[in-house]
Amino acid sequence: MAIVVAPTASSVGPRRRWLAAAASSSAASGKSSDDVKEALDQLRELGWAKRWSSQPYVSRRTTSLRELTTLGIKNAENLAIPSVRNDAAFLFTVVGTTGFLAVLAGQLPGDWGFFVPYLIGSISLIILAVGSVAPGLLQAEIGAFSTVFPDYQERIARHEAAHFLVAYLIGLPILGYSLDIGNEHVNLIDEQLQKLIYSGQLDGKELDRLAVISMAGLAAEGLQYDKVVGQSADLFTLQVLFAASLLKNNKAAHEALMSGMSQKASVLGCIEAIENAS
Repeated sequence: MAIVVAPTASSVGPRRRWLAAAASSSAASGKSSDDVKEALDQLRELGWAKRWSSQPYVSRRTTSLRELTTLGIKNAENLAIPSVRNDAAFLFTVVGTTGFLAVLAGQLPGDWGFFVPYLIGSISLIILAVGSVAPGLLQAEIGAFSTVFPDYQERIARHEAAHFLVAYLIGLPILGYSLDIGNEHVNLIDEQLQKLIYSGQLDGKELDRLAVISMAGLAAEGLQYDKVVGQSADLFTLQVLFAASLLKNNKAAHEALMSGMSQKASVLGCIEAIENAS
């Protein structure tokens, strides 16, 4: 378990250093969002977690794509259009490979040269059928195949680090994260919050905060790339604008967090990267 103490020993007394270490340990081992929030609040009072919940207020207003463009979002008008880059590359590769193998199999002697090409060719038809009926079954394979793109891992790190950072700045505790292919996520929701969401008991302010966090990954990709890959079809322009603003104003922290998450740092190590970023 990582233990983080206050940055400078000279400016913090022994008791405050002990409290900071205890709060850090609690933040690292907390099993619920309330535990982690309480620990981070203590660290903020001690002067260490200065960025924690530094942007807690999210307001609603009418906005426009021009504001997104002015902020630095590239191709803001295309943010809501789902990218088919990874799907298309996977499909073309499967069709091309099976087609090539079918041609080679056609040179086999006797009946083998007749039946084997049909069997190989049917692979493409099966994948097309599965993709049409239950596309979720192919996501793991498509995700694994997408690693051939040189920017894929960087996109994942940038996307998930944005969720992490914006949640931290807004004041929503982070319980864990993963950059593993097919399981990329930042865990912000414990059982208590999950029950509130399912029962529809969350108030408007809490929903606004969750919406901004959910759009943070989209905003991060939009600030860096012309084409967004990891977006959600549910686009809230204002939430993207607010998330992009937070990310742009905390670019150094975002880059430091990306590096920490890519190295599989603990949640507390990621928080330390945010706080130590210049």
